[in-house]
Amino acid sequence: MENSFYSTFDQATIPDRQPDPYRNCFEVDRDRIIHTSAFRRLQAKTQVFQSGEYDFYRTRLTHSIEVGQIGRSICSYLKKSSKHLGEDFHVDPNLVEAVCLSHDLGHPPFGHNGEKTLNRLMREYGGFEGNAQTLRLITETIYSDFKKRSGMRPTRALLDGVLKYKSLYSERDQPENHFLFDAQKPYLDFVFDGKELAKEFLTPDAKNKFKSLECQIMDWADDTAYSIHDIADGIRAEFITVDNLEKWASSQKLTAQESAHVESIIAIIRQGNVDAMLGLKIGEFIHASTLQERSNFMSEVTNRYRFKLSIDPAKQEESELYKRIAFDIVFLSTRVKQLEYKGDRMLERLFEALLENYTRRDQKSMRLVSTKLEARLKKAADAPEKARLLCDYLAGMTDSFAIKTFRRLFDPGYGSIVDIV
Repeated sequence: MENSFYSTFDQATIPDRQPDPYRNCFEVDRDRIIHTSAFRRLQAKTQVFQSGEYDFYRTRLTHSIEVGQIGRSICSYLKKSSKHLGEDFHVDPNLVEAVCLSHDLGHPPFGHNGEKTLNRLMREYGGFEGNAQTLRLITETIYSDFKKRSGMRPTRALLDGVLKYKSLYSERDQPENHFLFDAQKPYLDFVFDGKELAKEFLTPDAKNKFKSLECQIMDWADDTAYSIHDIADGIRAEFITVDNLEKWASSQKLTAQESAHVESIIAIIRQGNVDAMLGLKIGEFIHASTLQERSNFMSEVTNRYRFKLSIDPAKQEESELYKRIAFDIVFLSTRVKQLEYKGDRMLERLFEALLENYTRRDQKSMRLVSTKLEARLKKAADAPEKARLLCDYLAGMTDSFAIKTFRRLFDPGYGSIVDIV
């Protein structure tokens, strides 16, 4: 049965691509994401704890898979529960899964701190942002060859789905995050088909809040996954213990409901069935979503802007509480901060060494990257373009590859000619 929720406007690709005889365009989007090296590399990128420390901690890959599953479940729940949807008019779960699986593709090694480091290093070259890097990957890098860079030719709906933020770097005052690269404005124009944004969406913050329905679903699936799973991983790593949680709660001004949620986590820790009990929360968060109609300058063009996702405020508050607990007890801990400091120093030294070699030494530069990347660096028009290419290289590294590259370049006692890749 054909799904009339989407039109040719939503299914358009940039640039055009041939239709598939046995998959719809959103299934193609999803499958193209899954079969990329960028997606596979997420298995060795930090989610909370550095990849490889223990087998059972989440990585960016397992997190993305979990977000994809939650996103599909939200679609299924909305289809069954919303008066607006039905068998022939519903949110496509393949599209939402593609958006969810894509959402962290652009994140660099060493978690969010690595993102902050690259943004600081790229400040004079247009900044760095994980979501903007995801857009760069799917539009310019994935499945591209050396001569023609057109990315995976994503549909307009997928492209819009990964755009958590729509303001440009130059529109914000030295932003820490939540922006697109200035060079990505053509993709923003494509998403809106060249339409001028309405007055209420002209400020950077308003732009960032104007999201497609699929992007909103991905956002809530992401919040659901990491707010609950960061707690689970924190408990298993023994950062979050009964004593630590009670001490934290005593230092906060918690509402009665927030205190009840803390007591619930304490009970889960004491019972020992962390995954089973916290897993039930995922179902509660999925069922907290409803569909509402909205009116804006795009709502007559596509159902993706005719409808919005609404979340039960009580569940949003619960999610925010879990984030606070994880942030204060886990992410602000000395052990995690020491690892963040080390990752920051490594990325900084790698970036400065590569930038020095390829932008300041002219013909005397040494080959420190692959021949393919070096050829692109030589063809780059100026230092900002070279810096962006080198930033792409660092952002694409896994945690372990970044550490190995650092040691190979700066540790006199490490590496040999046979382990160069």
